[in-house]
Amino acid sequence: MLKALNTAATGMQAQATNMDVISNNLANVSTAGFKKSRAEFEDLMYQTIKEPGQASGLNSVTPTGVQTGLGVRTAAIQRDMTLGNAQITKNPLDIQIEGSGFFQVLTPDGQITYTRDGQFKKDASGKIIDKNGNVLQPEITIPSDAVGIEVRPSGEVSVTTGVNSDLRAVGQIDIVNFVNPVGLRALGKNLFAQTSASGQAITSRPGLQGTGYLAQGQVEMSNVNIVDEMVNMITAQRSYETNSKAMQAADQMLQSTNNLR
Repeated sequence: MLKALNTAATGMQAQATNMDVISNNLANVSTAGFKKSRAEFEDLMYQTIKEPGQASGLNSVTPTGVQTGLGVRTAAIQRDMTLGNAQITKNPLDIQIEGSGFFQVLTPDGQITYTRDGQFKKDASGKIIDKNGNVLQPEITIPSDAVGIEVRPSGEVSVTTGVNSDLRAVGQIDIVNFVNPVGLRALGKNLFAQTSASGQAITSRPGLQGTGYLAQGQVEMSNVNIVDEMVNMITAQRSYETNSKAMQAADQMLQSTNNLR
């Protein structure tokens, strides 16, 4: 019964982690560029009482053996990098990557980070920045007399001024991709950092080397499906409740044992 208590406790802990992941998905359902996650589990070690295939007599072996599992643990939290729905904003500095890839931004401490959130703005000097003031890389400055901004699907940024309607190129937006983008480390604020699991950043023009093209005037929203998350939440809740019932049953069995005279 003591093993049953510990085993049920691991199940409750695993489902609590599952609920944390689901809650985070639901909380970020309106976060631009957010990628949902799912918890993945694996069973723990087994107590082997009889080995499978152990000899049970003359010219006979045990077909299955006797092994008792000792619970479950969270093996990984997998991020789903599928494309989210597009939201049309008609804001010239709202940019979506229609496919794979990440924007590069430079944080104030000099670190290059990566994001799918394409809601950009201008600072006081005209540099294109994200909502937290991180500068888009390569750095692009919009002139103060610009009256129009055009971002082409391949990343070229041009402006029109009040003097004439001719387009003038002011920069190029490059995007990066990774061999294993789910290996990126989430930093919060819609930012990711490169790790040894993600591999080195591969910089390219939009539309090349498997990356997506850019779309101006729209942003990528979260890829969270509320219905799926609600179903997952109900399943996690019921699993947690069932494990708690197993713990109560084991406790009652121990109580019966202690009451023996």
